[in-house]
Amino acid sequence: MGLMIYNSLTNKIEEFKTHVPGVVNMYVCGPTVYDYIHIGNARPVIFYDMLKKYLEYIGYKVNYASNITDVDDKIINKALEQGVSEEEIAKKYEAAYFKNCEALGSKRPTFVPHATAYIKDMLNFIDALVKKGFAYEVDGDVYFRIGHLNSYGILSNQVQEELQNGVRKDVDTKKESPLDFVLWKNTNVGIKWPSAYGPGRPGWHTECVCMIDKIFNHQMIDIHGGGMDLKFPHHENEIAQARAMYGNTLATYWMHVGRLNLKGQKMSKSLGNVILVNDFKTKEDLMSLRLLIVTQPYRNSISYDDDLFNQYKKEYDKFCRAYKNAMLVLDYKNYTSKEIDNADKEAFINYMNQDLNCQNVMSLANSLLKELNSATRTNNLELMSKKANMIKQIMDVLGVELPYRSLTEETRNTYDSWMNAKASKNFEEADRLRAILTEAGVI
Repeated sequence: MGLMIYNSLTNKIEEFKTHVPGVVNMYVCGPTVYDYIHIGNARPVIFYDMLKKYLEYIGYKVNYASNITDVDDKIINKALEQGVSEEEIAKKYEAAYFKNCEALGSKRPTFVPHATAYIKDMLNFIDALVKKGFAYEVDGDVYFRIGHLNSYGILSNQVQEELQNGVRKDVDTKKESPLDFVLWKNTNVGIKWPSAYGPGRPGWHTECVCMIDKIFNHQMIDIHGGGMDLKFPHHENEIAQARAMYGNTLATYWMHVGRLNLKGQKMSKSLGNVILVNDFKTKEDLMSLRLLIVTQPYRNSISYDDDLFNQYKKEYDKFCRAYKNAMLVLDYKNYTSKEIDNADKEAFINYMNQDLNCQNVMSLANSLLKELNSATRTNNLELMSKKANMIKQIMDVLGVELPYRSLTEETRNTYDSWMNAKASKNFEEADRLRAILTEAGVI
């Protein structure tokens, strides 16, 4: 049995099959760059980076796209408040976003499309929807006509009548239906582009559909991902446009990551109850946060608090110390091998293939850690090497760094002296040398 993942579109765990053998085309909704990201924003960034790493681990080539929304009311409002251009705001917070991603161990996606680079494509797309009868214009605004689509609600598993009953009727009286959503917004405020409908900017739901179509050459993609909060209306509206234009659901598999709440409450900049990624000052804390996030069931919400973080900080420290101790012995004795026990790798892949079951993966990693510590105590170099290598492979897929600095001639000599000082019970000298090795990152 190969990789099984939960498909939000069918609400079932399904076997993963790609359109092109050996190649995964994946798109994940990226940030609107108007502020620094908080740890709730970071959860999808971390999860989909880990998913990409795992897909590559089992042999896929992954084309991973994640967009930058660099035109939005929030960006415009911040630019007006600060008396700068929208471009300055977007560039500042995009740079901060990628700096945070890197600090969290997440690599830059293969493609990073910016919404403002696809305005012409979006207008062509909107024009085509109008011609097909799926969109209509009122006073310079263009709306998608939900009533012409029988399948609306297939992702959120709701019918149109139920959705309409839950929508405020006074939202926009220009709409034919309360569920109709904007494709082109007529405006004279902030950044805007000329169009046949008048000056304006695109609707958020249209941006992703157009960028996916252009980047992946008009092909249906394998995975579309994002946070659970995007399932409705954003992803539902993406599917609606794809059904109207292409007759498909845009992606075969839709994946959604649960929220990260703060002490049970939704983390929100408007509520002021956010913890920024920038608040984590050390690599150890950032990796502890990543370990916490990747090892929770990805479709469930996380209730974050200091106790939970400290639990994972201890867990991360435990793995770092054991790995570093083992690697130091192997390095000192010039024992170099990349071998692992195939049974360990099979167990890892088996758990990951069960809809990314990282909870069982961590149980496996802890079992390997016990074996590693036992091998280190008994000086079993072959076993130490195999277990250390497998732990490293697992942590590399999870994106959690296990630091180790190889011995140099100088640190090797210091280590020699330290071992001799301990053997001769010269504890004062041993403590001095240990401090030097700790400062050098060796132990």
